Amino acid sequence: MVATIAVFIPIAFFVMFFGIVYVSITSRNRERMALIEKGADPKLFESEKKPSSGGILKWALLMVGIGLGIFLATFLVETGMNEPASYFSMILLCGGAGLLISYKVEQKTNKTLDKE
Repeated sequence: MVATIAVFIPIAFFVMFFGIVYVSITSRNRERMALIEKGADPKLFESEKKPSSGGILKWALLMVGIGLGIFLATFLVETGMNEPASYFSMILLCGGAGLLISYKVEQKTNKTLDKE
């Protein structure tokens, strides 16, 4: 009995995931069609895309931060700190610092693009 439940859990997960994606896409389409029928401009749905370095830079700095966190945690373990606490704290602290740096860089880049 337990084995059959274990099979249904992944199936239910994927059915739920595709159901959520389907409902979100169809509701967005219905909403847009209703706005167009009421006379809204179809170009309202097109967004201006600014060139952004957010994706790659964010992931790169996050990975660098995680690596730095593991490196620093190794030194903390050698000094006698609790091993799981040092790894979790340094990984989260340095990963968050990497994300903060990427946010600041992206913010500065967007300011310079707005001035042009």
